[in-house]
Amino acid sequence: MAKSIEVEDLDIYYEDFLAVEGVSMRIPARSVTALIGPSGCGKSTFLRSLNRMHEVVPGARVRGTVSVDGQSLYDDTVDPVEVRRQIGMVFQRPNPFPTMSIYDNVLAGQKLNNRRLQRSDADEIVERALRGANLWEEVKDRLGKPGKDLSGGQQQRLCIARAIAVRPQVLLMDEPCSALDPISTAAIEALIDDLRREYTIVIVTHNMQQAARVSQQTAFFNLAGPGRPGRLVEVNPTHTVFSSPDNPDTEAYIAGRFG
Repeated sequence: MAKSIEVEDLDIYYEDFLAVEGVSMRIPARSVTALIGPSGCGKSTFLRSLNRMHEVVPGARVRGTVSVDGQSLYDDTVDPVEVRRQIGMVFQRPNPFPTMSIYDNVLAGQKLNNRRLQRSDADEIVERALRGANLWEEVKDRLGKPGKDLSGGQQQRLCIARAIAVRPQVLLMDEPCSALDPISTAAIEALIDDLRREYTIVIVTHNMQQAARVSQQTAFFNLAGPGRPGRLVEVNPTHTVFSSPDNPDTEAYIAGRFG
């Protein structure tokens, strides 16, 4: 079941360097929230903090609160592996496991969770996930072939199928279309629109038109200056951000006057 995320006064560090400062926002369930802003403003760093991927970097840490339905994700009693199962991630470049078949790629998350599956259960999960990623009809007759043999857009949809196979509550997407051609990008955008009916989605994008097309809420991040931490400048419904933003810096960025 999709869940909302509450972020309160979140500071994100790389050792002693404060990369992102003072983020407070609500990410609603069953909707797409787009994170926009110039390079280096902390969008991807913030995204990775939402499922504790940030702390995989040595010396990385956070201060503040990230909660899903009232449960703090950074509480000492919370297993970060379980957090990453509930909050899946799709990266900038398609990254199917190159030595695995399409079938085994979809099941990779199940195996990482040490789940032993009957063949019939595995078949059901693979078909459900590939149908959810709008990929089943294209690959159902070659599930034993390597995932790396698919086109770029198909590989990215395979990665999405792998993420949703474990039934997460949230999907994080870090520029999922930046390495794709326009036709594949359109397919991924259509898929995102389908998935938001079941999942809470947060997407980082540098494409303003894409943010306007796929999201219901948009958050604009910016830097106060060189060497300064990134900050959340504005978060509003997408139609507001792109038509009458609250902050003049948001308007200037969307208009292409910087960034």
